[in-house]
Amino acid sequence: MAKLSFIEKLIPALVLIIVLTGYWLFYTNLDLFSRYVVEDGMVEWLTVAGLLAGSAVCLYRFFNLFRQKHWWFLTVTFLMGVLLFFAAGEEVSWGQRILGIKSSEFFEQNNAQGETNLHNLVVNGVKINKLIFSIALSICMGIYLLLMPLLHAKWQPAKRFIDNSGIPVARVYQVVCFVVLITLTSLLKHEKNAELLECGFALLFFMLIRYPKNAYLFLKENSTRP
Repeated sequence: MAKLSFIEKLIPALVLIIVLTGYWLFYTNLDLFSRYVVEDGMVEWLTVAGLLAGSAVCLYRFFNLFRQKHWWFLTVTFLMGVLLFFAAGEEVSWGQRILGIKSSEFFEQNNAQGETNLHNLVVNGVKINKLIFSIALSICMGIYLLLMPLLHAKWQPAKRFIDNSGIPVARVYQVVCFVVLITLTSLLKHEKNAELLECGFALLFFMLIRYPKNAYLFLKENSTRP
């Protein structure tokens, strides 16, 4: 296995510290725990940082490789960057709480928290957050983290499609990090354990995007760095 970079060692350590700090606060000071995982708190801003870092990597690759890659590769890379930026904006309701902006009547009536974001919308009594951002996203991430690396390694047609699409493939140690994160956060019996899970996912996903198994795809000609 290739030697891990400093960032590849730092991110899992940081995620572990974030989760273990949550455990410690939960069992020693529940009030501090609530402040730790509150909206616009430390955990949420680390989540945003991870999402924005992943977005920046994708958008940098888009512009850096613009004249060297096929349009489909560039489209997928650009869309990944945009989606991660969108997720970061949604996480903080596009700065609404920070700027003190009042929600429109539509969001006040149809958003579970009365905020200007899509993931908390309620449609016909169904929370979009649960239907799309929890269930669907969990299924997609399961396929992405478990099935895609296997197909990439074992089936040549799948490998060609994944590489031609510019999709970063998870390395084994990264998948292990995600599994450990999911296990630890699920064992913390509190409704806000999802905040720790989201934060860890955002940071680990940035690491996956920056240091994927198929990092060779993102090498610019006459360059030694992805």
